Amino acid sequence: MTAATATATVWRPAEGAAQRGTLVLLPGRGESPAVYQRFGRRLAADGYLVHALDLGPEPGPGAVSAALAEVARDSPAPVVLAGSDTGALHALAAVGAGEGRPDGLLLAALPLDPDAAAPADWEDELAVRTACPAHRGALAADPGFTRGGFGKPVAAGLLNEAPTAPEQLPPVLVLQGGADPLAPAEAVRRFAAGLPSATLVLVEDGRHDVLNDATHRSVAAQIVQWLERLRGGPALPRILTVEEPSR
Repeated sequence: MTAATATATVWRPAEGAAQRGTLVLLPGRGESPAVYQRFGRRLAADGYLVHALDLGPEPGPGAVSAALAEVARDSPAPVVLAGSDTGALHALAAVGAGEGRPDGLLLAALPLDPDAAAPADWEDELAVRTACPAHRGALAADPGFTRGGFGKPVAAGLLNEAPTAPEQLPPVLVLQGGADPLAPAEAVRRFAAGLPSATLVLVEDGRHDVLNDATHRSVAAQIVQWLERLRGGPALPRILTVEEPSR
């Protein structure tokens, strides 16, 4: 079920279904909440309430924290603050400001290379964003999507505002495309290693819009597994152990 408000697009689990938690998502450069329709529906089908917020391109930590608190007031726990691209950096900045603490952080498509070249044209931007034809179509058809968003550099200092003290950070899930030119895999590994309680998922040959790329089903499955562990507490108790039997 989808509902639109002045500040968010919301996907809810089916009526009568148990609500297992809440995800509050900050879109990235150029994006509107509408491009997360597929992502929101998939997580809602697994029992998670999803809010994709529209707080403008440069929301301050106070605005993010206030929106998170408003959603959390009437939403099932655990409540996870998520972001894609610069939305992920704004999520980190909000937690670092100490004005609110979600139960978890989901950081996707971190734009860690401040010197990354902006796409030359629309076709180049699509190639950077995704290999998924359906998502390319959604971007092209969305009137709220702003082309050329990667031409706007990451705000000065935003990359340096990530909190690193254990008491500041809840458990963190970092999702990154392995072929994302805006953040090479090794830079993401170093960044994740500096975050306490972080889990890193690198998507093989994944592009920048990792939540909506060609492997969106596998990415959503990883997120749901992490959310299910988070429901067990901040220690993320293991639920599944995958082994390759010795032969």
